[in-house]
Amino acid sequence: MSDIELQQIQAIQFSDRATANRLLKDFFNANLPFGVKEVTVRPLAVSLNSINGFIFTEEGEKLFFKTHVEPQSIIDEYYNSGILAEAGYPVIQPIFSSTEWGKQLLIYKFFDSPSLFNVIRDLETNKRTDAEKIVDIQQEADEQLWDIYLKTLQSLTAAEHAKVPVHQLFYHRLTGGRFTSFYQNKEIILPGEKIDFDRLAQLKWVINGIEFKHTLDELVELAIQYLNPSSQDTSSVVGHGDAHNGNVFIDEQNKSLVYFDPAFAGRHSPFLDLTKPLFHNVFAIWMYFPQEVASELSIQSKIQENTIVVEHNFVPAKVRIDILRSKLERVLKPLLKELKARNLLDDRWREYLKLALFCCPFLTMNLSDSNKFPPEISLLGFAMSVEMGSTNTGEKRSLLDSELDKVI
Repeated sequence: MSDIELQQIQAIQFSDRATANRLLKDFFNANLPFGVKEVTVRPLAVSLNSINGFIFTEEGEKLFFKTHVEPQSIIDEYYNSGILAEAGYPVIQPIFSSTEWGKQLLIYKFFDSPSLFNVIRDLETNKRTDAEKIVDIQQEADEQLWDIYLKTLQSLTAAEHAKVPVHQLFYHRLTGGRFTSFYQNKEIILPGEKIDFDRLAQLKWVINGIEFKHTLDELVELAIQYLNPSSQDTSSVVGHGDAHNGNVFIDEQNKSLVYFDPAFAGRHSPFLDLTKPLFHNVFAIWMYFPQEVASELSIQSKIQENTIVVEHNFVPAKVRIDILRSKLERVLKPLLKELKARNLLDDRWREYLKLALFCCPFLTMNLSDSNKFPPEISLLGFAMSVEMGSTNTGEKRSLLDSELDKVI
């Protein structure tokens, strides 16, 4: 089975689960050292680029599997779970792993803890009311994360850094084909109008009264320049690389968080390691539940000469902002202090972090896909991309920049 076939299964799991189950059963029986009797995929909102579910073996054992699907990947080796365990991460270890191209997956003993993604979603939809307890658990986990960062912090050459898999989520998505396949020569459907992406990418943005310095074109160019891992040596830590809440389980009995799916684990920039949780855990709910968010969203835009003016009412839930502040205060702030003390702090760290954040809304999913995103959500996604990556030009600050200002 090729990587393209896994991509097809990832897509059809939402519309034809029976076919996805059958194809995966054939795949597992051809590649696993044990017989598989049944496969049940579990299509989740968080499964934007992955497939997960349950395997029932011929011996009657129930197992959990997850495979990450990354079109146009140039990385050959994923799933370095051992490096996380050695560094002290509370990580679920797989019982079987495959890193071969097109067959990249992990299989675990069955576990029944909820993901932090689901718990936070229940909190913001009022299905749970214990936000304070969950934030306390997150804060403790962030303090533990900083301890691991501090223990593993060291310099890394550009040549070494260029080989690690985390860049597949950022630099390689920009330069390896995803950017062009998503947006080149595409028509973007916005509320009440259509616009070619090339035209949209040349516009300046004013979002909720905040003027931003860069166009989408300029942000792409800057991101390629800043995020190129071969450009310079860097500070590094051992990190998960993709620690959004869908890859974190919560053990409520022991009041702790546990990581899994280390597809992008390794030694890499701490700023890249923080990027996915900072964006996806806080700002990205529209990406996972586009129809639900669109039903409550008020958003308008108008194009005036070379500027697009957007007004919207999207604000992350309070519990998400509390989680953002925990990560910034307990991990980013001491990281900056430590890097400065060791003379390792790059003066451009903020631009580097923000350009990595830009890649999350812009390249995780295709914002031009009108089958996936209604026009209101496409517009919000592009506006969020600018807010993540660009610089405020006036005194009024975005949520992200006002929170980053506090950690300096």
